[in-house]
Amino acid sequence: MSDHTIKVNIANRPYRLKIQSEEEEEIIRKSAEHIEKLINDYSGTFHYNDFQDLLAMISLQLANNSLSLQKQIDYRDNEMTSHLQEIDEFLSSKVS
Repeated sequence: MSDHTIKVNIANRPYRLKIQSEEEEEIIRKSAEHIEKLINDYSGTFHYNDFQDLLAMISLQLANNSLSLQKQIDYRDNEMTSHLQEIDEFLSSKVS
């Protein structure tokens, strides 16, 4: 699939984006839908003056989620590396 342009709406504004694959298009469209859902959820739950307030809180939530997931991945990678080193040392001691 070659580059093509899609349009997504976020906070009542259309955005045209160049994408390179169907997989990327699916992820972008799901991301835009997720943001719209969060806007609806936040607007029904919190007091706000304009969309900028909502988008700031949503950005903070998504950044927090992203950093938390990265921290979990880093922890798992470190744990996995540690366990693999233990297995390697064990197997090396049995072979020698």
